[in-house]
Amino acid sequence: MSKAIVSSLYDSDVFKMACRQFDKAADAINLPEDLRDRTKYPRRCLAVSLPVRRMDGSVTVFEGYRVQHNVSTGPSKGGIRFHQHVTLGEVAALAMWMSWKTSLVGLPYGGAKGGVIVDPTLLTPTELEHLSRRYMQEMVNFFGPHTDVPAPDVGTNERIMGWMMDTYSNHVGHLSPAVVTGKPISLGGSLGRREATGAGVAYLTKKYLEDLKIPLNKTTVAIQGFGNVGSETAIALAAYGAKIIAISDYTGGIYNAKGIDLKKALNYIRTQKTLKDFDGGEPIANEQLLELKCTVLAPAALERVITDKNAKKLKCRVLAEAANGPTTNAADKIIEERGDIELIPDVLCNSGGVVVSYFEWLQNLSSFYWSRDEVMQKLFGILDKAKDSVDVQKKKFGFSRRLAALTLGIQRVADAKAARGLFP
Repeated sequence: MSKAIVSSLYDSDVFKMACRQFDKAADAINLPEDLRDRTKYPRRCLAVSLPVRRMDGSVTVFEGYRVQHNVSTGPSKGGIRFHQHVTLGEVAALAMWMSWKTSLVGLPYGGAKGGVIVDPTLLTPTELEHLSRRYMQEMVNFFGPHTDVPAPDVGTNERIMGWMMDTYSNHVGHLSPAVVTGKPISLGGSLGRREATGAGVAYLTKKYLEDLKIPLNKTTVAIQGFGNVGSETAIALAAYGAKIIAISDYTGGIYNAKGIDLKKALNYIRTQKTLKDFDGGEPIANEQLLELKCTVLAPAALERVITDKNAKKLKCRVLAEAANGPTTNAADKIIEERGDIELIPDVLCNSGGVVVSYFEWLQNLSSFYWSRDEVMQKLFGILDKAKDSVDVQKKKFGFSRRLAALTLGIQRVADAKAARGLFP
């Protein structure tokens, strides 16, 4: 008989949510008891102190984490988040979802995630560089092109990935571009990587709208979160012909029934850094945006924003989870019972980013680079295959789309662990 892990290390609401998702999926596929905990819990984690000398001469010590959930299917893969509310439990949950995501789309990776407790907007560019390099220096023995390959996430970007790659390369004594993805093009980044997650969200949304026979030119879209993923999702859906009626960031949202001028909004963000006081529509709160009447609602910010309190009030036809874990388990149950919302689960919906990260990694390892058209063609081919497999699983077993996606991802990881056996 297997003995379940009892650990408070990752104790948090979001980790419990990820574990409940796993338990439901494991029950649905009758995952053997001796594989459950091995598949469910993270392989290892690292917590580090990150002392940084500030511009005024003082020293601030930040706290950073890296969780490698699964390394049975390849090097672990996942972003690094710089945010003031990062917790080890959140990082562990995100690492778990990365395992199912990479498995679902057929990539030779395990899942990982990293984070630093910091508000990056309060750091100068020099302080941000010092923090980024210090994080990589502390993690250098846990990262590597065949060990763990980080990428940008909330609060980080290609510039930060470039600093981290340079730090690692200096440590090993030679250029090692494959150690991180999401880098600047000049440092071995892939064409199409910056827009990959949003482009994938938009592509899958378009495919499901076609299944529902809803024309793109009659589609209205509300997007919560206007960072990299949200803005690229908006750009791609608008290019398909949809009307973006609402966008938001942490300062609040903008609603315009006639459609938001995305070019104007993006220019405003570049100069002002936030959407606060943007005059492209009427201001609304983030909570109001989620309850707008629209064809597509895309939460593209942080996790657990759709709860049992607002799930009954959603007025969208398609819920495209551009963020990781935006819908709580209680809300998920309400949406499933409603039956009038097509949900595209996060492990499928936002997988475009890690797919093109995989392409970047391949290009770095081979020193052979592809055009943007090649990247997008390959990306959409993988997303089509993943969508089809989820829909077949859903129909075959009568699962919800989330359960179908999770069971496919979890089963593949469990199969790999079973095939490899236990090292004595």
